[in-house]
Amino acid sequence: MGCAPSIHVSQSGVIYCRDSDESNSPRQTSSVSQGPTAPLHGLFVQTDAADAMPPSRAAGPPGAVRVRRSRAELGSGSSTGSSGPATTTCRGRRRHCCSSAEAETQTSYTSVKVSSAEVRIGPMRLTQDPIQVLLIFAKEDSQSDGFWWACDRAGYRCNIARTPESALECFLDKHHEIIVIDHRQSRNFDAEAVCRSIRATNPSEHTVILAVVSQASDDHEEASVLPLLHAGFNRRFMENSSIIACYNELIQIEHGEVRSQFKLRACNSVFTALDHCHEAIEITSDDHVIQYVNPAFERMMGYHKGELLGKELADLPKSDKNRADLLDTINTCIKKGKEWQGVYYARRKSGDSIQQHVKITPVIGQGGKIRHFVSLKKLCCTADNSKQIHRIHRDSGDNSQTEPHSFRHKSRRKESIDVKSISSRGSDAPSLQNRRYPSMARIHSMTIEAPITKVINIINAAQENSPVTVAEALDRVLEILRTTELYSPQLGTKDEDPHTSDLVGGLMTDGLKRLSGNEYVFTKNVHHSHSHLSMPITINDVPPSIAQLLDNEESWDFNIFELEAVTHKRPLVYLGLKVFSRFGVCEFLNCTETTLRAWLQVIEANYHSSNAYHNSTHAADVLHATAFFLGKERVKGSLDQLDEVAALIAATVHDVDHPGRTNSFLCNAGSELAVLYNDTAVLESHHTALAFQLTVKDTKCNIFKNIDRNHYRTLRQAIIDMVLATEMTKHFEHVNKFVNSINKPLAAEPWSDRLFQSEGSDCECNPTGKNFPENQILIKRMMIKCADVANPCRPLDLCIEWAGRISEEYFAQTDEEKRQGLPVVMPVFDRNTCSIPKSQISFIDYFITDMFDAWDAFAHLPALMQHLADNYKHWKTLDDLKCKSLRLPSDS
Repeated sequence: MGCAPSIHVSQSGVIYCRDSDESNSPRQTSSVSQGPTAPLHGLFVQTDAADAMPPSRAAGPPGAVRVRRSRAELGSGSSTGSSGPATTTCRGRRRHCCSSAEAETQTSYTSVKVSSAEVRIGPMRLTQDPIQVLLIFAKEDSQSDGFWWACDRAGYRCNIARTPESALECFLDKHHEIIVIDHRQSRNFDAEAVCRSIRATNPSEHTVILAVVSQASDDHEEASVLPLLHAGFNRRFMENSSIIACYNELIQIEHGEVRSQFKLRACNSVFTALDHCHEAIEITSDDHVIQYVNPAFERMMGYHKGELLGKELADLPKSDKNRADLLDTINTCIKKGKEWQGVYYARRKSGDSIQQHVKITPVIGQGGKIRHFVSLKKLCCTADNSKQIHRIHRDSGDNSQTEPHSFRHKSRRKESIDVKSISSRGSDAPSLQNRRYPSMARIHSMTIEAPITKVINIINAAQENSPVTVAEALDRVLEILRTTELYSPQLGTKDEDPHTSDLVGGLMTDGLKRLSGNEYVFTKNVHHSHSHLSMPITINDVPPSIAQLLDNEESWDFNIFELEAVTHKRPLVYLGLKVFSRFGVCEFLNCTETTLRAWLQVIEANYHSSNAYHNSTHAADVLHATAFFLGKERVKGSLDQLDEVAALIAATVHDVDHPGRTNSFLCNAGSELAVLYNDTAVLESHHTALAFQLTVKDTKCNIFKNIDRNHYRTLRQAIIDMVLATEMTKHFEHVNKFVNSINKPLAAEPWSDRLFQSEGSDCECNPTGKNFPENQILIKRMMIKCADVANPCRPLDLCIEWAGRISEEYFAQTDEEKRQGLPVVMPVFDRNTCSIPKSQISFIDYFITDMFDAWDAFAHLPALMQHLADNYKHWKTLDDLKCKSLRLPSDS
């Protein structure tokens, strides 16, 4: 048997460990670091011995000897000839050091160079430093050696602690990610007590603690892990000194619990941001149980978070100021994974109602299902909210931190504009400032600020220190902003096109040239049935000639005039049955096809077939265009079925009982309708009112009779809004809002081109904001407006026919205005002098081009835009030839 090994230190600092019965050749050599040791309260520090070892030796094969030097020796930089022996610890044999002192802590510096790992959690990019491991073993043995060399192979930084006290001190200094505690023997220390003492510290929240337990004998049943879990351990490791077994266990922990805990640790930064956010934030589960509220939410609502967490939203008091169906609307939207934002009244703990701007975002989690809802809430600037805000500030006692952005901003504006100090400031234009600012005190003292008021306030504040030229330019901006028609283009007074001028006067005004004593009495002949036509009982009973035409109704080039001819000027019932069936309207309304047919008959009977243009053929044409637009991917992905049904109904009734005269004519004539509707959107108001009167008057044609009240109210509001949008006085307002709220955000998205090019793209995943209820309204308005005036975008033959019909209706109005001595609203539409090509060019230039450019940018309509370009070229050619006819001589 060999004797105890002898230790020799060479001048180069290499330690030779030899058995006494072997030759003088070294069995193992290790270079020892001469640098300073780690500042731990311990007696042993492992050297960089492994750095000089070949990989085969670093793995720790049997017989390998690990060499350590005492902290005192390393600190003194001793070499050969130093007094006192080099302290060592060899596997299987240990030599004690420092007299009787016990070695408590040892540290390894791995030979494997490991770079920091990059980890992602959502949009965050994190860098994880090399893993630190703490081994708590009272005595060194093959198991502790196995973990030690496993850490070296994995590139982990490793510490060994011998006592519970040194273990706790080392952990509080290093904050290790993994702790391995020897649980095999209890005579040295109580492993569970050590684990509990570590778990009692804050840093241990994200630490994984592993218990090393003895192998169970064959005649003993394996022990439960519950006591270990209760003590604070995360995992159990059955005793196995194999380095690869220890390595595998550590690697699994790193890629499992440690990586997860690292991500959770990073979430603290997110919660810190939420806690300091000025907006009120509320997070709920998918079943609306409150999981988190930030301090701003507590201040806004007057609750402490302990009163809210774990409660269902339904259990909290509700304000009675919201409309009855608002919560249903919100839930319908967010349950589909769509964001909702709008104005909502909430009730504070004190019982007061406050008006909030609310944005609710669903959060998709495991399995692609909605797991949370995040609500961001800001107070609206209203008089009632002003009182509530001051009360909140008074109760919280911290104005600087609790004041919402809008109120702090308004307060800053008030303080920054002092009328007295402004006049005394040095300025390049004192007279301009004296003229500008006397009214500022009144503007800033307003409790309620409309958006335009805020804009004017910002411009006024910007003028304070601006050069004279900029201040004068901003004055001109303010003059424009203070006009009432912000969205209507202003025509010049010189060389203006009379056709354009007449179109604007006839379509965008409500008849300001009124003559007293002339009253145009519009007598309404309301029809409730239409019996002289043989109407189909169902869509399957349509005559073959009509059915053959309707087979092509999904095409944009569908010829509505052929359908008009074969149906004897009653195309609306037949097209309506086909289109409504395709969109599942009866199923949505829970009505029979018989009821739908009766309703379509009543509506069509109340269109005037004597009108050249505004008859049921025009209604069928608008219905066809609306259905075509609803089939486009972007439109389909932006609207719900309720929106689709509302759009189809609105298109059907949008001109019912139209007299063939413009609003301006009716207002100038003092008609009953103009008096009834106060000269405002006269015909559009009449169309919607009569449509609902006809529908609900007779149960046989009441398509709404089987839907609940909330759905009916929502549907009715959507129909009214769309029909009123066809009124031309707000044409440019609707178009500009659509461009600013839909087109521009869409164009800013890098993937918008891809969605344009792919008809199969899933538009609902496109986060443009277009699915918000306010933007859905803009889309529906734009859709019916484009459908209503789509004639210039139809194939040329259809475009020419429509141009002739609308011109004839305007000619008839001019004739009647002259007969009755009324102001002639559109003098250019005199049948003896009018150039129809020129009128079409003006209409396209002024109303159509910009609107369809915006609609095409959203819905992608290349065929329509090509028709529009071809038709415009046709009218320009006719105009250049000074031709008043509708066709080129070669065509005729």
